[in-house]
Amino acid sequence: MNKLHILLFGILLLLAACADDSDVEESAEEGTATEETADEEITFSLQALPSSLDPHAANDGYSLYVMTNIYETLVKLNQDLELEPGLAESYEQVDDTTWEFILREDVTFHDGSEFNAEVVKANLDRVRDEAVGAPLEFLFTEISEVEIIDDYTVQIHTNEPFAALPAHLAHPGGHMISKEVIDADYAQMEEGGDPLTEVHKNPVGTGFFEFEEVVEGDHVTLVRNDEYWGEAATPSSVTFKAVPEDATRIAELSTADADLIYPVNPSDVEQIDSTDGTYVEQNESANMTYMGFNTEVEPFDNADVRRAIAMAINKEDIINEMLEGIPEVATTPLNPTVNGYSENIDPVEYDVEAAKELLDEAGYGGGFTAEILVRDRTTADIATFIQGELEALNIDIEINQMESGAYQEYTADGNHDIFMGAWGTVTLDADYGLYPMFHSENIGAPGNRTRYVNEEVDTLLDDARTETDEDRRHQLYEDAQQIIVDEAPLVPIYHSVLLAGLQEDLTGYYQYPSSFPYLKDLSRE
Repeated sequence: MNKLHILLFGILLLLAACADDSDVEESAEEGTATEETADEEITFSLQALPSSLDPHAANDGYSLYVMTNIYETLVKLNQDLELEPGLAESYEQVDDTTWEFILREDVTFHDGSEFNAEVVKANLDRVRDEAVGAPLEFLFTEISEVEIIDDYTVQIHTNEPFAALPAHLAHPGGHMISKEVIDADYAQMEEGGDPLTEVHKNPVGTGFFEFEEVVEGDHVTLVRNDEYWGEAATPSSVTFKAVPEDATRIAELSTADADLIYPVNPSDVEQIDSTDGTYVEQNESANMTYMGFNTEVEPFDNADVRRAIAMAINKEDIINEMLEGIPEVATTPLNPTVNGYSENIDPVEYDVEAAKELLDEAGYGGGFTAEILVRDRTTADIATFIQGELEALNIDIEINQMESGAYQEYTADGNHDIFMGAWGTVTLDADYGLYPMFHSENIGAPGNRTRYVNEEVDTLLDDARTETDEDRRHQLYEDAQQIIVDEAPLVPIYHSVLLAGLQEDLTGYYQYPSSFPYLKDLSRE
């Protein structure tokens, strides 16, 4: 049977299709919790709690950090960053527009209901249902039909060839939810309720942890799924706490009130590393931190104004003076870890005098006032640095800090002038790094918070989605990146290194480049 592996190698990843006559191997050993499984209770302090526990509703990091422990996907990335079967036992591409998935027959949801082909169809139909209005619909718009072949076989048909489909199915938007909870959500919608509410209240997946409770604004607790189809999790529970202040998270780590904290500000790495019993784990990321403009409002509807501002920001000084030299300078929207990243992009060079001339030519040499929106200490510090940089252009920047949930809503609705943002290319494929952020169909919550519209970029990204020749696909993404860099709807500032604070006796921690923490194997020495 043919198989397609999308291999993502190291820093510069290649997408390769390969076929042979063997089945795709199973990715996990079957088993359940045993008496030997540790009873470790883990406390994980995060900057914020999930905005939703519905995989079709939320695309912010803090939601995904929790949900990846509750739910599972048909396809998953392993720790070698290779795509492999997850809830699917095997999969293959049977023709240009059809993928077939053979499902595991030994999987049940936390509510006892069965995982089967009907469940897969219900999930993929729901995330694409316009009546539901899932923000993550964009991941699956190329799907035309989900066909049930038998109880444990589904075929996913696409409108056109779609090379990124397995990678998209590995995204948390492809998490499988209990059909009984999906049905309950539709039932309350029929009675006049809002969509995407029932699953948040009752998140039921197949994962190695299951939901126990949420105390809004305080914590979410998950407990080990002792009926898990694969090898059981080591910790008996994981409690995610909301701790917005960096100093408070560090204090909790130092007093062992927290086993893990995330994120860690680069300026705090030395303090944590020098504290007895704690250290900072550093991992490469697929993230890009940027300063984005609302391209629908003056003067940021003018590409020359945006480009002039980009030319006036010294990214290396930001990294060296404020971030301890840890991140890497970003010149394009894609991190080097992402398949589709190109070294051939002509960047916007730092040149204050040229920026002044360009701004004057655009009619804004006298300057103006604008607001920049931030959501945490790191982005507030960077905004303060940029505020000082832009004084040379007579631009007066006012900094406004919001908590994460309000920030998400504010920028999704387009109420901002400028904002500090971040994007993680979770699938490690350029489609996810560019399509949601820059395609005009995704303005707002799906990812295009700069509200950027360019018909040529739309066409390039659409064509790349269906291109099967890998070299041609990469060229399309390179062309799109160059236009985006030239028109500067956002200013890529740096590619972050993932920094998490841990107790020294804690082992088994892993963090994907997407920034998702893998907590299944946590234990103490």
